[in-house]
Amino acid sequence: MKKKLVSALLCVAMVATMLAGCGGNKEADSSEEGGSGSSGEIYMFISQPEYADAINALIEEYKSVEPDVTINYETTQNDYPTLLKAKLNSGDTPDIFSSTSGKEIEVYKEYSYDLSGEALMDTMLPAVADTMKDANGEGVYGIAIKGNYFGLLYNMDLLEEAGVEKMPETVEELNDCVAKLNDAGITAFTGGFAEWWVFKHIFQHYAGAAVEDYQAFVASMEAGEGKLEDYPIISENFFDFIDLVKDNGDAKPLEADLSAEEAAFANGEAAIMVGQGAWVEEDVKQINPDINIGFNGYPVSDDPADCQVITGSDQALRISKDSENLEAVLNFINWWYTSDYGKAWFTDVAGVVPPIEVDGESDYAVITQGNASVAEKGSAPLGVIYSTDSFHTAAGEAMQAYIGGQATREETMAAIEAKWAEIDGSSN
Repeated sequence: MKKKLVSALLCVAMVATMLAGCGGNKEADSSEEGGSGSSGEIYMFISQPEYADAINALIEEYKSVEPDVTINYETTQNDYPTLLKAKLNSGDTPDIFSSTSGKEIEVYKEYSYDLSGEALMDTMLPAVADTMKDANGEGVYGIAIKGNYFGLLYNMDLLEEAGVEKMPETVEELNDCVAKLNDAGITAFTGGFAEWWVFKHIFQHYAGAAVEDYQAFVASMEAGEGKLEDYPIISENFFDFIDLVKDNGDAKPLEADLSAEEAAFANGEAAIMVGQGAWVEEDVKQINPDINIGFNGYPVSDDPADCQVITGSDQALRISKDSENLEAVLNFINWWYTSDYGKAWFTDVAGVVPPIEVDGESDYAVITQGNASVAEKGSAPLGVIYSTDSFHTAAGEAMQAYIGGQATREETMAAIEAKWAEIDGSSN
């Protein structure tokens, strides 16, 4: 049996008492009436466009605190790692940029400011801070927009209409669920397969159930020693699931992006949303406020215990250590993590799992049900953080070729193995 990892992140996030003080070498004004008097321009280039509205609201609020600070915000999802590297290589390093946490903390460490002495450390969850440390377990080289939950989202009203009594926990139950949805004339899945990052979110559930030590598994793949065919939950169950989604989902699976996936799920055009998590609930509810959302792990095997959600902080916002406006940038992010508005922003505006310590219960179905699942079954490992987005992009493209019929399972696994060693193995 693989390790059952209970997430400290969510357990603390939902029940811990808010820390009162603000320490560190930068004093952050937690009031909404006055800031530090800093000025200048901040260039913020990050991924995660699903938070564009929330980030814009944050920036607008900060204008009332620091009217002389201008934040130029740019976001994109497609090909973000390539665009970021082009900026870094040209010397045009954004003041705030993003990467995955974990392994990529080290990749971009030379560009990043160590935040371990900042006031924001008084509110950042220890589990979040741990994902922002370098390869030696030192420093804190990023902050998080969110903690996270990964799993499958269900439209429970559609499941009930099809006669499905509960969210499936095993492969057999999932297949039975899909059959009943088909019989009821309901499209089972929306997959979002136009997005390369959807595949890394799905894959980690299967790999987490297949291996005892996820980090050691990744190391073996980077070294060119591991073979995906040695793990049936990956080589069979993972690909079976991808086929199931393709055959019972979007009419044009490789054209369904995040927006299309959210719309299909919210409008009742598909019963199950794949490759997503807590971050989509706000967008979905803006389309359909009355949707009845269920949230659970992936049915990756015949053991219900393997149907676990995943929690943690997989994304990091980095601060350029060479920023010409470093003081203004630090004032902004310290305000974000310590002010009354900033602390409330995570749940009240962005609708995400807070990466800071908070009081109170969540109004979001994914967070509430995710908490309950973690309490009952523990959390599967957050495997995406052990590899770079450069690799994940290549792996996602290999999966898209598979879905498009351009490669067999064996060829796809070989391509993923080769990219793991070529991209991430070469950086060790």
